[in-house]
Amino acid sequence: MPPSMTESSANKLINGDVCHRTANGKKSSGRNGFVKNHCLFQQPQQKKYRRPSEKNNHAVRNASLYNKPFVEQFEETPLLVAVLTYVGYGILTIFGYLRDFLRNWGVEKCHVASERDEQKDFVPLYQDFENFYTRNLYMRIRDNWNRPICSVPGAKMDLVERTSKDYNWTFEHTGKVVKDVINMGSYNYLGFAENTGRCADSATGSTHKYGVGVGSTRSEMGNLDIHEELEQLVARFLGVESSMAFGMGFATNSMNIPALAGKGCLILSDELNHASLVLGARLSGATIRVFKHNNMVSLEKLLRDAIVHGQPRTHRPWKKMLILVEGIYSMEGSIVRLPEVIALKKHYKAYLYLDEAHSIGALGPRGGGVVDYFGLDPKDVDIMMGTFTKSFGAAGGYIGGKRELIDYLRSHSHSSIYATAMSPPVSQQIITSMKIIMGEDDTTLGAERLKQLSENTIYFRRKLREMGFIIYGNNDSPVVPMMLYMPAKIGAFGREMLKRNIGTVVVGFPATPIIESRARFCVSAAHTRDMLDTALEAIGEVGDVLQVKYSRHHDFPSSLGPWSSAESLLLEPSHVKSSCHITN
Repeated sequence: MPPSMTESSANKLINGDVCHRTANGKKSSGRNGFVKNHCLFQQPQQKKYRRPSEKNNHAVRNASLYNKPFVEQFEETPLLVAVLTYVGYGILTIFGYLRDFLRNWGVEKCHVASERDEQKDFVPLYQDFENFYTRNLYMRIRDNWNRPICSVPGAKMDLVERTSKDYNWTFEHTGKVVKDVINMGSYNYLGFAENTGRCADSATGSTHKYGVGVGSTRSEMGNLDIHEELEQLVARFLGVESSMAFGMGFATNSMNIPALAGKGCLILSDELNHASLVLGARLSGATIRVFKHNNMVSLEKLLRDAIVHGQPRTHRPWKKMLILVEGIYSMEGSIVRLPEVIALKKHYKAYLYLDEAHSIGALGPRGGGVVDYFGLDPKDVDIMMGTFTKSFGAAGGYIGGKRELIDYLRSHSHSSIYATAMSPPVSQQIITSMKIIMGEDDTTLGAERLKQLSENTIYFRRKLREMGFIIYGNNDSPVVPMMLYMPAKIGAFGREMLKRNIGTVVVGFPATPIIESRARFCVSAAHTRDMLDTALEAIGEVGDVLQVKYSRHHDFPSSLGPWSSAESLLLEPSHVKSSCHITN
């Protein structure tokens, strides 16, 4: 690896641009209500749903880089729904200020933290305006989050029932348990979140041998043989020279990016990157530029401008340019256009940092993530990052790449030098589940789970679209965002689904754009067809009650007749090819 990739961290001064979220890259001007099909193999009959601006910004320009159909759909928000959503937030804001006025005069009890009278002259600890959304909007629907679970969060789970007598400011447990709730929210992609079976047994054996905690960092007295075994296995699984494991997935990004880039470097970050990537970029001290989500035209423009203009004021060449992308974007359900990103990275001599937190184990014929999904060479990705918290049912993260890179991080990464080593039972859970995925346990269980996840994903997405919901993302992504839009429907959807024994995740502003509130489903290999049908029936009922079936189109490319196991994304998707043709 070139020396510039392992620049000393001594020069990491805080000089980075603020990494902010720009306007959503998938939006464009014009008439409302169209479907954006980011499809490599386009169907002629679907061209009426494309606009010229969308073709220029989002169409796959290098069809030869892809060996399979690449379909992503983002149906635009209907105009009336967008207007009513803004009106809804406006009404909530007006009543919020009215309630703040009543609280200030003691008419309504105030539950929020406030300054004591003797501290009025000091710098305030609590900013009223910053907490406005929390006080008046979030608290009204707070019961949809932080629900206590009292079982394994597998395909089904048990929830502790709770009530609130003060409009969600505090909760009381009723002593009852809601049994057998179908879990449609956990990142349990391959179903390894379980308390029985080979993974649980091996983790138990590891606990008896090593204990639970290590009590030291890897660089001191916490480097166990099980950690060495884990890292060698991860490197083999990824197809790279070496790898390094960390005890926390968030810190894997936030603490390692500052070791890879610093002052004089340029970081190009997707606008929808995870908070851990954003924090790591800010901590690095590098200059940060944000490109539109999955938009290769936007990325190439930034790369070209960086080379032409160089650093601000001095116009010196950048020490290095680092592109930050994710495999699957957890709020959009979209998959990175990795073949095009790699092509741009090679052409402009940049480095690529790929976060496969949601894609590793969930995509590809071998479960090798987005690199495996596109059939690419792992050597084309400079830094391969991922987490063990999703597909492996464990905790922590990893970084894989060239041996020189990993050796550098062992001595420069704060996550390596200062963090406690990974718990031995967690390490054993990862080792066992990874060997099952790789087929090294002398069974076909791993291949069966990969196939089941693929089939469940295709089936679930197709059924939701047929029912008339607006679904975001790639057809092969197990992360399925379903649009709700209006603020009042965020809480209502979560509550109504729980009444039907379905556990879901609902998301709103500021985690999403203000008019793009949504429910996010995560499909698992542990879900049976009966579970999915039960969930789909409940979603359909709630969708009718809340009137959230906003889709204006029912002839999507993904709805191509009855589903069959041969349509798995692990196999060659001939059913798509037969109805599509390659466009340039």
